[in-house]
Amino acid sequence: MSCRAGPVLPRGPDGGQDDEMDSHDGQRDPDSALILEGIRALHIRMDEFEGRVMSVDPADPASYSDLAGPAGPVGPASHSGPAGHSGPAGPAGFAGPVGAGGRLGGGRLGGGGRFGLGFVPAWRRPTEGEARWQVSVAVALAVALQFPLPGRLVLLHPDWLLPALEGLLALALVAANPRRINRESRALRLLGLTLAALLSLANAWSVAQLVIGLVNGTMGNTAGPLLVTGGAIWLTNIIVWGLWYWEFDRGGPVARANADRMYPDFQFAQMATPQLAPPDWEPAFADYLYLSFTNAAAFSPTDVLPLSRWSKMAMTAQATVSIVTVALVVARAVNILK
Repeated sequence: MSCRAGPVLPRGPDGGQDDEMDSHDGQRDPDSALILEGIRALHIRMDEFEGRVMSVDPADPASYSDLAGPAGPVGPASHSGPAGHSGPAGPAGFAGPVGAGGRLGGGRLGGGGRFGLGFVPAWRRPTEGEARWQVSVAVALAVALQFPLPGRLVLLHPDWLLPALEGLLALALVAANPRRINRESRALRLLGLTLAALLSLANAWSVAQLVIGLVNGTMGNTAGPLLVTGGAIWLTNIIVWGLWYWEFDRGGPVARANADRMYPDFQFAQMATPQLAPPDWEPAFADYLYLSFTNAAAFSPTDVLPLSRWSKMAMTAQATVSIVTVALVVARAVNILK
């Protein structure tokens, strides 16, 4: 019984078949090199495209000079990612490890204003804190709006007592943080919440007495004074709710400046599309005042979305108070003018 044998491979000088294996390896090495070169070129193209989109030149190391701060460790060369790629950003505003090639993929953004790889927006990293003057002007306006109210709508008598107390609390807060709201103190936090509570209590009393008077027909016999009173209460309501949003979103202004909490209670448009805002943008009191005004005027969210349950309930309560105030005051004024 015989069997056919396959073709006999030529043997090398040492009696083996090393020559043919070496020839196959010689053909495989150029192919592997071409594949690796293609992958490398693809990564370079991706980096260039991403650099154009994010306003950073991947081939220019100087464009990463604005990114400073501690970077993660560099992994082994055989396991590291392509140059310019970084890990996910952490809650405190730090990006992930450095990719291959020695490029910085993490850290805090400096003053250059470039949206580079590893960029962390200002509202997610520690900052110097927002300016004090915006909230100070709003509180002063809310205190002043209590003076034109009729005596029956004032919570405490004499009429100047409660506005004077609110003014003293506001002056104490300004003295503690005259320029930037970045001083962390439980006493100052309690002082700010007390001021917001006094303004809210005074305005809630005025709203309740106004509604009772309009329903019973005991006030609002003249259209002009009624509109002035209703307008003052409505504007105070906007400032008060703006204060509450500002005081509790992500733990308050000082907690936001220190980036203590990751998840926001309100999502502003600049958070969803950071490339449309300056790199140092973060929400300030004016943004929360705008949120309060749009909610009081439109009775619904506009471009700022409530994310947490308490923010949704707060906006619901504000819209309800605004609807009742505007509906009754306008209806009574129109009836008087007829």
